Amino acid sequence: MTTASRLPDPYGSGGGANLADILERVLDKGIVIAGDIRINLLDIELLTIKLRLIVASVDKAKEMGINWWEDDPGLSTGARRNELAAENERLQRRIAELEEAAHPAVDSAETKKERRESA
Repeated sequence: MTTASRLPDPYGSGGGANLADILERVLDKGIVIAGDIRINLLDIELLTIKLRLIVASVDKAKEMGINWWEDDPGLSTGARRNELAAENERLQRRIAELEEAAHPAVDSAETKKERRESA
């Protein structure tokens, strides 16, 4: 004969719904956890680590002005395309500069030759 436990089960079926509610609230409102770790030796600061953790939904993060993932080429295909377009533009400018630098040297040699022939 088994008897039911009178103690509440912390991992029972009600816990899942509560956890989902808590997670929904945290993502909706956002939560910030901040802390600093400092390691000193004889009043000399050797190491400082600043920890900042923000847990929020993407929409909430954008409302707060946090959108670093949109500019990270590893996380965003749009950012990667922008990075490639910028690199392409830099290379085209560099090619144009090199061609411009090469042509005046040729032009000046031709000009010198024309001057000698006309003199």
